[in-house]
Amino acid sequence: MQHAPQPTAALSPLQHAFQHAETSCIQCGFCLPTCPTYRLTGQEAASPRGRIDLMQAVADGDLPVHEIAAQLDFCLGCRACETACPAGVEFGKLLEAGRAEVRDSQSGFHLGAWLQRWCLEELLPSPALVQQGAGFLHGYQASGLQHMLRASGLLRLLPPRLAAMEALLPPVPALAARRPVAADTAPAPPEQGQVALLTGCIMPAFLPEVNQATVQVLAANGYRVHVPTSQRCCGALQAHTGALESARHLARQTITAFAATDAEWIVVNSAGCGAMLKAYGHLLQDDQAFASRAAAFSQRVRDVSEVLTEAPLRQPLLPVPLRVAYDDPCHLMHGQQIRQPPRALLQQIPGLTLLTVPESDWCCGSAGIYNLLHPDTAQTLLARKLAHLASVAPQLIVTGNPGCMLQLRQGVAQQGLAVEVRHPVEVLAWAYGAGAGVREQFPAAT
Repeated sequence: MQHAPQPTAALSPLQHAFQHAETSCIQCGFCLPTCPTYRLTGQEAASPRGRIDLMQAVADGDLPVHEIAAQLDFCLGCRACETACPAGVEFGKLLEAGRAEVRDSQSGFHLGAWLQRWCLEELLPSPALVQQGAGFLHGYQASGLQHMLRASGLLRLLPPRLAAMEALLPPVPALAARRPVAADTAPAPPEQGQVALLTGCIMPAFLPEVNQATVQVLAANGYRVHVPTSQRCCGALQAHTGALESARHLARQTITAFAATDAEWIVVNSAGCGAMLKAYGHLLQDDQAFASRAAAFSQRVRDVSEVLTEAPLRQPLLPVPLRVAYDDPCHLMHGQQIRQPPRALLQQIPGLTLLTVPESDWCCGSAGIYNLLHPDTAQTLLARKLAHLASVAPQLIVTGNPGCMLQLRQGVAQQGLAVEVRHPVEVLAWAYGAGAGVREQFPAAT
């Protein structure tokens, strides 16, 4: 059924998304073999094609929105279907609009939904709160309480989502290790250019070594690195869960925070954040004050691997004699269509053997907060991923997204594998002189 175009203000999120979609699904089915939830269930409704049909029915007024809530929630949002789609359907944008419409239709108080909203809309956008939470969790671990509770089996009594959160918790660094990166880092001469780094909401508190390594490697390759101190959460997790107004608010904050820098590129070391920043032009397309600024901002965003492959890595590079398995983050490969640059960087490191991993382009089950909302499905996907990784016997697994890193570390620990999980820039930092990281973690290899 065709409906006459409506004014933008009167459109629901799905109506707006379908009206502005550049291409339409042609029902070819090329997406089906690439969709993890379809492969797990065999159900058409759990495929991208099926979900598009459901969302279109809601947009046309032929189906109540609550009928599609479960299937949209069950989707990983990995966007593998976008890579497979010959028509170029941007499924991720439709999914976010669908989740926004589901979210807008919900009423009443639900503790789980309230907690999720508080974490995404109050906790993550506040660096101070995130650091306070990290301090509490560091004490929980350093005191021995975590070990005692895990050994006692009491954690199994927690609700599934809380148990999943606790299982994913990495070793939280002490306060001294969570120091912020410098606001300005001078480059090794000759200067190659200027970049501004998005540090993220999770990385500074839980994976600070990744930001430190990113700055070190960029500076070693001639880039002056600016780090705006007023930056906050980028809005990626909020957008993925349908909280589009919160995502837009955070996008405006991010654009404003980076406006004062003269940097040519805005560099991101998190695949999910990078995909979000590159979509700011779409997210704020109806914002008269920010639409043009957002589009220009998105054009300046680069994953760190894109910037570092503009030219060969500067020498000297120390040997890192390890067997390394690279796993593609979904939002880097499918969201940003970046596959080769991280591999090209790793292949330039002397002594490093880059392994070919089956299904390296499949989702590990992290998918933002999916592993918290659907722990059983996430664990099934993680087990499949770990089986493929273990089959090539790596000494090191690398991936360029914090959620994927934490998910894979959990899987490695569960299976008792003697392998580390790191970010590609950490391996590059080792090659640029942070050799203690190699010696401490892999004494036999050095």
